[in-house]
Amino acid sequence: MPDRLVLLGSKGGPALRPGGPWPSSSLLRIGGRLIVVDCGLGVTRALVDAGIGLKALDLIFITHLHSDHVLELGPLIHTAWTAGLATPVGVFGPPGTGHYWRRFCQAMEFDIEIRIVDEGRPDIRELVSINEFGEGQVLQQRGLKVSALRVDHPPVIDCFALRFEHGGRSVVFSADTAFFPPLADFARSADILVHEAMLEEGIERLVAKTGNGARLKDHLLASHSFAEEAGRIASDAGVKSLVLNHLIPADDAGIVEADWIAVVRKTWAGDLTIARDGLVVELA
Repeated sequence: MPDRLVLLGSKGGPALRPGGPWPSSSLLRIGGRLIVVDCGLGVTRALVDAGIGLKALDLIFITHLHSDHVLELGPLIHTAWTAGLATPVGVFGPPGTGHYWRRFCQAMEFDIEIRIVDEGRPDIRELVSINEFGEGQVLQQRGLKVSALRVDHPPVIDCFALRFEHGGRSVVFSADTAFFPPLADFARSADILVHEAMLEEGIERLVAKTGNGARLKDHLLASHSFAEEAGRIASDAGVKSLVLNHLIPADDAGIVEADWIAVVRKTWAGDLTIARDGLVVELA
């Protein structure tokens, strides 16, 4: 399989609605490594649909601990284990990731223990290494370099953009963030910038559907980026390609791809992809 980015889940936020897309998760294949970035609900099914054998699970990165980015981390690893995973998996996430994993294993203790005895499986708790990180270099291994930048996603403090580099190629994920100019330097000259995006015209309808009203709207405006702001970061960074992902709203029938394109073109003239579940972006 050539190096590629697969957008497994493309919507921002944890809510699911009939016929709508699934929450955030991505697959990055670079330098022969299979890297899952965020584990929103549906990530396991999306990986299988993308033709990935779960036994090949290798590296998992979590940008922050909001549920639409971490809810299916444990179930993904456990399902891979029941599918025959017997090789180590490295999980990298912000402070608190280890607590999540330990509590997941405690919740599944009966099933884990009985499958070890009854089916002769290796101990899943010994296969998984949890690595909590902050800003700076996160990993340097077999030609792969990963670094992190703390972004602006209140009230979450430990939320990190991630940069993956291998063999002269680089892919940057913004994570969830308000407009954050330092991200442009972090993403400088990347082949692909995957940046979250929000469309102003859909915000009022979204909060009306969800029911949180003014509180939800305040959060969105304080913690996320409008599409034109994502375009500005891409332009300032001089990236080769911009992918808008973690779309807010992503399931509004009144908004089509052309609406996203029209807005981001105010600030970005380069190669552009609007995410949808299962979309593949080749690394040239």
